[in-house]
Amino acid sequence: MSTRSSDTVIAGYIPLLDSALLVAAARLGFAEEEGIDLQLVRETSWANIRDRISVGHFDVAHMLGPMPIAASLNITSLAVPMRVPMALGLGGNAITVSCAIWGQMSAAGAGEEGDPASTGAALAQVITGRKTAGGDPLRFGVVHPFSGHAYELRYWLAAAGIDPDADVEITVLPPPLMHDALAVGQIDGYCVGEPWNTAAVLAGTGRIATFKEAIWPASPEKVLGVTENWAERNPDRLDRLVRSLVRSAEWCGNKENAPQLAALLASAEFLDCPANLCLPALTDQIRLIKAGPALDVPFMTFSGPLAHCPRLEHGLWFYSQMVRWGQAGFNAADLDIVRDTFSSAIYRRACGVGEQSALRQPQPARFFDQNPFDPDAIEAYVEAFDLKV
Repeated sequence: MSTRSSDTVIAGYIPLLDSALLVAAARLGFAEEEGIDLQLVRETSWANIRDRISVGHFDVAHMLGPMPIAASLNITSLAVPMRVPMALGLGGNAITVSCAIWGQMSAAGAGEEGDPASTGAALAQVITGRKTAGGDPLRFGVVHPFSGHAYELRYWLAAAGIDPDADVEITVLPPPLMHDALAVGQIDGYCVGEPWNTAAVLAGTGRIATFKEAIWPASPEKVLGVTENWAERNPDRLDRLVRSLVRSAEWCGNKENAPQLAALLASAEFLDCPANLCLPALTDQIRLIKAGPALDVPFMTFSGPLAHCPRLEHGLWFYSQMVRWGQAGFNAADLDIVRDTFSSAIYRRACGVGEQSALRQPQPARFFDQNPFDPDAIEAYVEAFDLKV
């Protein structure tokens, strides 16, 4: 049984590459340098992470970006007000389909390098053909309803004219089970973080159709989540933890450290997988197909203030998708809750970043379909979509 002191922080995490900041901080001394006894608890599902931080089993957690917002808005189970002290990186997801579905998409003109527009248009043709032939709808897996994965998959489908709620089935699975579910035919595709796309690619059971960086470059993914109550009661401990994670992020983001990081993450204690599954994303050398070349494009980012500092426009985009897909009704009062949840105040306090920092300047979102996101006009942004709930 673990022991707790006034310097202990218990953190829940899911076995994914973007748990790297927590893992490296705990095992390579970054937390210890700040006097933090960082104890990690591996979980199997995001629902467990949500529930256990809500009831106080965890002090902080590796969380899906939209999850603290949903908790603060009281639209999820065991909801409590939450805060996002820092982001744990950018990018890192992909959408993988079975080799059989990819074969049909390829025949319909899908691009070979993960272009979201051509792969989405090809999938739309495949779905239309299945409907005409009386076939069952395709089934896609996502990791949680309140996740970047769910919103990226839905955005990609809807941009191609595919109704995510009528033309396909979307189901929820824990990330490490996705590639096995694809291999046995329980699902036809999925959106998940690494290394669980590469697992299907190297097994020869799946093909990456497109990826997060192609859909929305430099987009937010996992965050450090904490309840408002814990953050207010433990400001010094939280600040020290944030500073340790920032140093961990700089180490994780150095590509020269990728082999050591891959070996650490792949160990039985953490992801429990072969290290060769972890290296492609950590080195930005992702392969879309087993026999294909590495793409050599930015795939996931750990280091740099823009990857760590919570950005309000990111939180507001997540909220816009909750409204778009019927998880929340638009309410102007909710915007203040999102602002409080995704505030950069804790990060700036911990890192000594001033109010006038360039970090406060919004970075315009650039989606593959060139549809601009205006964080000051969310209701109009959502209303302009043809496909929505």
